[in-house]
Amino acid sequence: MKFPEELLYTNEHMWTQAQADGTWVAGISDYAQDLLGDVVFVDPPKVGTTIIAGQPCGLVESVKTGSDLHAPLDGKVIEINNEVIESPERLNDKPYKNWIFKFEASNATQTKSLLSADAYKALTDN
Repeated sequence: MKFPEELLYTNEHMWTQAQADGTWVAGISDYAQDLLGDVVFVDPPKVGTTIIAGQPCGLVESVKTGSDLHAPLDGKVIEINNEVIESPERLNDKPYKNWIFKFEASNATQTKSLLSADAYKALTDN
């Protein structure tokens, strides 16, 4: 199981990372994709949607189950990763290279409520 240090994590098994242009990308963690099994469908939030930290904003379905995507921070969705929509199995192959949506954060101070790699690893060890 991988927990890249440069990412921030949520209790709902999402990861997020600030980009050089000030936007953020978000995806599901290695732990999440492992629990889900083979991902077969991704329903991301729509471009232009306002997202609220901790609230469901999309869906990932696998052969086993479906799981809500929870927004890591408040913001507005500005892009979805069409490669992941067209080939959802990318989330199983490389969950940290394949973000699901990009957003503009409206309150970057909320990052204080996100988990470091070590804290997220401790969460998943329970």
